[in-house]
Parts: sequence; structure tokens; C-alpha cells
Amino acid sequence: MYNFFESNSIKPKGWLLKQLEIQANGLSGNLDKVWPDIRDSAWIGGEKEGWERVPYWLDGFIPLAFLLENEDMIGRAEKYINAILDRQQEDGWICPCKPEQRGRYDVWAHFLIGKVLAVYCDFTHSIRAQEALYSSMKCLYSLMKSGDIKLFEWGEYRWFECMIPLQFLYEIYREEWLKELGALVREQGADYTKLTELWKRPLNKWTLDTHIVNLCMMLKYEAVSCWLLGGDYTDAAESLWEVLESYNGTAVGTFTGDECLSGLNNNQGTELCSVVELMYTCELMYAITGKNIWADRLEKLAFNALPAAMSDDMWTHQYDQQVNQIACVKLPGRSIFRTNNGEAHLFGLEPHFGCCTANHNQGWPKLTLSSYIKSDKGITCAVMLPSVLETTLNGVKVTVSCETEYPFRNRGVYTVETNGEVSFELKIRIPKWAKEVTVDGDTFANSGYVTVNKNWNGRQTVTVELTAEPELVSRPYGMYAVEYGSLVFSLPVKYRKQMHEYEQGGVERKFPYCDYELYPETEWRFGFADTAFEVVEKQGDEIPFSSQKPRLALKARFAPIEWDFADGFETVADKAPLSEKALGAAEEKEMIPYGCAKLRITETVIIE
Repeated sequence: MYNFFESNSIKPKGWLLKQLEIQANGLSGNLDKVWPDIRDSAWIGGEKEGWERVPYWLDGFIPLAFLLENEDMIGRAEKYINAILDRQQEDGWICPCKPEQRGRYDVWAHFLIGKVLAVYCDFTHSIRAQEALYSSMKCLYSLMKSGDIKLFEWGEYRWFECMIPLQFLYEIYREEWLKELGALVREQGADYTKLTELWKRPLNKWTLDTHIVNLCMMLKYEAVSCWLLGGDYTDAAESLWEVLESYNGTAVGTFTGDECLSGLNNNQGTELCSVVELMYTCELMYAITGKNIWADRLEKLAFNALPAAMSDDMWTHQYDQQVNQIACVKLPGRSIFRTNNGEAHLFGLEPHFGCCTANHNQGWPKLTLSSYIKSDKGITCAVMLPSVLETTLNGVKVTVSCETEYPFRNRGVYTVETNGEVSFELKIRIPKWAKEVTVDGDTFANSGYVTVNKNWNGRQTVTVELTAEPELVSRPYGMYAVEYGSLVFSLPVKYRKQMHEYEQGGVERKFPYCDYELYPETEWRFGFADTAFEVVEKQGDEIPFSSQKPRLALKARFAPIEWDFADGFETVADKAPLSEKALGAAEEKEMIPYGCAKLRITETVIIE
């Protein structure tokens, strides 16, 4: 699909394999057993939700199952796909609603199940699924051309998602009606270039125009449209990103949005759905445009915001994460979040709302599939991940594997093996933050890539080492965050967990898929006493982003400062301290990766 290698050609190794195994053993791999909206969905003949939740779940569960070669999970995925296809109507309509309800059924779910079937076909080469996708899109084309169906609400704001399954089909069939449907969808879809003024002043108001997940999906609209329909690519995504980041950006590469855009305060929330959708956008944007900035953005999201929002065992997750998060405790009275309730930052089964419960699991599998990208001249190693690619170039079997602990160590060993002589270009993308690059012992300035263009034969290695230094990055309100390589670091706050098992609305929360509040047990009011940091490499444990034994730390000196709670709250830090003066002696503390720190101070001041 796209400019990616066939999905079955890539497999995880090392810490990435372990991360996917944890996900499979957690909520993502068991959601069909414990959650009614998946287990009893209308998509498979049940009476529960028949819109986005099953497609959301399958969009991550299918690649997870096949990447792990887990026969039980593959069988369960096939069971769901077959149940959906068994219920497809004669004219191709695939969504679970009666014919008379089609005009009121938001076709965002139609786009989404189209993406799922494309992913499934890429792994399985299923002719049945391919034909079902074809007939479903042909049905949608007929209904939209006749005017019986028009885009509204989510379908109107997520119109570009339809381009992905349409492109998949066009590469197979080359039929013009596929482009015509793409044009119809684009014509009826929202024009985000006219909405940017709304993103500059956050409101305590829910709107589709400022919905964070819509916006994180939206950034790829021009690329996927040009991909299918042609036309000049103007790089509109960059100007749109600039507005979103300038007025709503965070220290970890996300945008605030507890459903809707929330400004620059570091105590505001970012919805987990927006994290994984923004990752997918970056993956597609890099594959289509080849611009390194999208892979840089992807790394920051994947190695910071994604693991931060999940418990170590991946049985629970947050709906909203905060950059400065000193407690995850139910908020009394009004919420700090602009459009979400006071439980959205708890770790649980479906805090606030269930979309993230179903959708969060696409993050790690799709990142794995993006580790290698197909180029005109050969193979591009897009993200340094422990993984292996097996493909064929000019009739010769080629295997590229990467041994690495990145992002915890800034070194990777790429091994290329061929069963004959073949000429191709191996490009290894270098993140922008790298000061220097050492390749097989020779050091160079960072030019964005290490490129090896040669005749390959047998087994050869390329060792890449990246030079990084801890850096203080300026943030709003006179605050600073610390970055080292692709990781953002936080001062962790120790906590005690309070478990809640209960049933609500027919949905049971029971260990391990129950809810948790995190109560702080150590002080959090500190500022940087100086700007020196010492990198400490650690053994860690079997959990890659472990909250208990992180694999990397920064030693830094901190001093206590005057810092109040946000107005009206006792468990939310104000956006900035009251003073930059120390209230006591400085002491050495360890900062850990943001993704490991469930309670944390990430942004603070430099003490005068």
C-alpha cells in the first residue's frame, strides 16, 4: 500500500517486539472478549454500537495480529471480517443499518471500514475482502452521485480518509469512477484552510471545526488527495501545522485538545485518539512527500506522547494526557478540561468516552509498518526501530535488519543480506536533532540521510551512531522543557494507585481492565537550579517504557519554588509558578523519559 512495503514483509524485533506483545496481552488484544461495543457490535450481528468502534479496533488489531504471527488473534480478526462481509447487502452497502436509514448514517464509518479492509487485504491478499471493498465503494459512488447520500458531520470533516481505500482500489483496478468518487467526496468535504482563525483562541465549546482528532487527521488531506486525484501539491500542511502548533502546541509534539483545541497551557489535555491519528498522518505524509520533518514529528509523538497515555501493562489508558500532570484524580465540580469531564485523565477502560478505547491500538503496529519505506532507488530506513524487512529487488531476495535500542540509545546496526548480487540504494534517515553522525567509525555532519548506493552481495553491515546533547527548549510563559535525542524528559512524581471496579451502563470494569486514580506522594514544585544535565544509561526492565525502571535518565539539579494549583483545583498545577526564585537549597534529581512518567512535571522555570 502507498509507498510502503507489503505489510507482511516487515517484522518487529527487540524492544519493539516486546511492546507489541504487551499490547497483545493487554486491552488491545482482548477487547473483543471484555467490551460489549466490540464483543456485541452491530457490525457482527449484535445490538451494540454499529459505527466507528469495531472498525477502529480492527484497524490496529489486524496489523498487531499479523506482525506477531499470532494464530489466535489472526483467527479472531478473520472471524470479524467474515462476519462483516456476510452482512454486506446485495448492492454493496456494508455498514450495519437498514436501507431506509442510509441517508442518516454518517459515512465516516464507511470510510473507516474501507481502510480496515485495505489493511486486511494487504496482509492476506483476500480476494473476497478486496471484492467487498470494491462493491462497497461502488455503492457509495452510486448513492453520492444520485444525491441519496451527502456528507455531513464526521463524514464531512473526515472526507480525506476515503482517499486511502480508494487509492488502494485504484492501484488494482485503474477505473475512473474511483477518482470520480474521490472528487465527489472532496467537493462535499470541509475546507480546513478557511477555519484557521478558529484555532487561535480556544473556547469551552465543542465544535467539529476545532475537534482535535479531525485536525490531526486533516493535515494529510492535500497529500492523499493529490495522490489519488493528481494536481499540484502546495504543502498546505506546513502552514496549517504552524497555526496549530503556535496556538495549541505541546512539548511532546502534540496539540492540546480534550476533544477540541485548548490553547498553550501545559495543564490542558490531549486526547489519545489525536496522538495515534497524528502519528498515522505523519507516517503517510513521510511516505508520500518524502519530507524528513514528518518522520521527525512521528518519532517525537511515538516515543513520548503514545506511551505516556498507557499503563505499563497496556490494560488501561487515558483519554486526556497533560504535559504537567501532577495527579490523575477525579476532579470535583467543573473540569479543567474545556470540553471533557473531570475523569478524562484517569487510567481506565473507557475514561470519558470509548473512541480511544478502540482506536489507541493502531499506534505501535502502524509505527512498525513504517520503519522501512519503498523508494524509487531501493530502501529507505525511515525510523530506527528494531525490525527486519524481507523483500525482493530486481529478482534478488534482500533482507535488511536493524539491531538497536533507539530511542534509549542513539546507535543502530543495519545488516543487509542478499542471496545474490543486486544494486540498490540504502538510505538511513537521520533525525534533525543529531549533531553529528558516525558511520562505521567515520564522523560526518548531519545531512538528513546516510546513503549507501552500491552492489550488494552476501552479508554486510552499516553501523550508525548519532551524537546528541540534552537541550533546554523554550516553552510558553517563561517555561522550559528538556530534550535528549528524540525523547522529552520529565521530573517524575511518585504516586499511589487507587483501583475502582464497578459496572456502569452495562459495561463492567474489573481488574485488569478497571479504572485507576493516581494520587501524588512526592513534591512537584521544583525549578531547574542550573542548565547542566548528565545522561545516565540504565538496564531497565522487560517493559520498554517502564515507569518503574526506565532505560535512560538525566541527572539534574532542582530547587523548590513557589507554585500554586490552578484556580479552583487541588490536584492540577497552575500553568506557571508564581516566582522564579528558589525557596530552598538545590538538590540532584533524576528526570526520566516523558513516556515513562505517569505523573510528572515536564515544563518548569530556570531559577534566577
